[in-house]
Amino acid sequence: MISLVEAQEIVIGGCEPVAPVIVDCQQMSGRVVAQDVVATEFIPPFDNTAVDGFAVRAQDVTTAGVELEVLGVIGAGHVASYEIGAGQAARIMTGAPMPQGADAVVMIEDATVLSANRVQINKPARVGEAIRKIGEDVRAGDVVFKTGALINAAGIGVLAGINARKVMSYPKLRVAMLSTGDELVIDGSELKPGQIRESNLTMLSAMIAATGCEVINLGIIEDDEQKLEATLRDVAQRCDAIVTSGGVGQGDFDVVKIVLSRIAEMQWMQMAIKPAKPFAFGKLATSDARVIPIFGLPGNPVSSMISFELLARPALRKMMGHTKNLMRPTVRAIVDAPMKRKQDGKIHFMRVFGEFGDDGRLHVRDTGPQGSHQLASTALANGLALVPDGQGLAIGAEVEVMMLA
Repeated sequence: MISLVEAQEIVIGGCEPVAPVIVDCQQMSGRVVAQDVVATEFIPPFDNTAVDGFAVRAQDVTTAGVELEVLGVIGAGHVASYEIGAGQAARIMTGAPMPQGADAVVMIEDATVLSANRVQINKPARVGEAIRKIGEDVRAGDVVFKTGALINAAGIGVLAGINARKVMSYPKLRVAMLSTGDELVIDGSELKPGQIRESNLTMLSAMIAATGCEVINLGIIEDDEQKLEATLRDVAQRCDAIVTSGGVGQGDFDVVKIVLSRIAEMQWMQMAIKPAKPFAFGKLATSDARVIPIFGLPGNPVSSMISFELLARPALRKMMGHTKNLMRPTVRAIVDAPMKRKQDGKIHFMRVFGEFGDDGRLHVRDTGPQGSHQLASTALANGLALVPDGQGLAIGAEVEVMMLA
C-alpha cells in the first residue's frame, strides 16, 4: 500500500492545466484568470454622490441652519450645465456626477426643502462628505486580477465595470464518466434478482458539475471489450478527462480494467485509507496528440465519493488553473461522540456532521453506519473526520475534519 500523500503526488502531479481560451466576462463566474487583467478605465469614472441629497460648497455650510439657493436637480446619468457658487446648491441623486464648484453632499435627511429653489441645511458639511471620488475603487493601470485569480460574481461586476469584455481564462473541463456492470439498472424499471439501481454515476455527475466541469455522462457500458474501447477512444477526442466507476480493485476482473490496461498508461494503486483503498490513474493518448487523464474510482459508492474528493477533484481543479485550495478546507474539531475503529494501518475517513458550539469550536459526531456501501449516512454528512490508526477517538478529543459543505 502507498500513503494518501504519495497517491496525491502521482495523480495531482500527473495533471497539468489545459490551454487557456478567451472567455466573455459574463461567463467568467467560477473560472480562473490565465493572464493578468489590467484596468484601462477608472471605477468610478468620475466624482459622484454616494447619497440622495444636496451638492454644496462646504465653506458655505459651516453651521446648521444655513439657507441656500437650489439651482436645479441632477439625476444619475446627467451632467449639470452650471457651476455651484457662493450660497448655492443643487439637488442631486445617488450616482449623479458632482457639479463644478461643489465639494460635499448633505443627505436629504439633513435638509429641509423650503421651496422649489430654497433649501435649509441642518448640519455642517465637510469637504469630500458623501462623495465617491474618481478611481476610488479601481484606477486605470491597476492589475485588477492576477493570473490564477478565481472570478466570482463580484469579480464579473468588476470586469464589466472596467470594460474588460474578454478575458484570457482556463476553460471549464469536459469530463466524461462511465461505469460497467450487468447488475445496474438505470431506467427505473423493476429490479430482477441480482440487480441493483445505479447510484454512482448520478452522484458523480453532480460532484463533477459542482467542481465546475461540464459532464459527459456515458451511462452504463455493457461488458464488451471492443465496444468499451471504441467508446473510450471516441469520447477522448471530445473531452479533457475521463472518470470511471468500479473495477479498480486487486481482485477485480472487470472489462474496464482490462481495456484501460491495454489502451492507456495506468497505475493501479492501493492506498492506506478506508474507505476508498483502491484507485487507478492513467493517461490515454488521442489521435490529435493530446493526453487525457483517467481517474478510476472504486465501485462502492462511499469509496467512489471519497476517492473523488481526495484525488480526482483536486486534479480537475488544477487542470482548470487553480493553484490554491485544491483540496477542501480542513478544521480542527472536537469529538462529541466516540469514534470507534479497529487498528489496521490505515487512516479512516469517517462521515460526520459538524456545527459550531458556544465555545466557538466545531463539534462533530458520526452520521451513522460507516460501511463503504452505505451512502445514506454520507448524505447527512458535512465533513470527513480523519481518524488516525488506532482504536478511535474518545469524547472531547480533537480531530481534523475536511469540510464538504
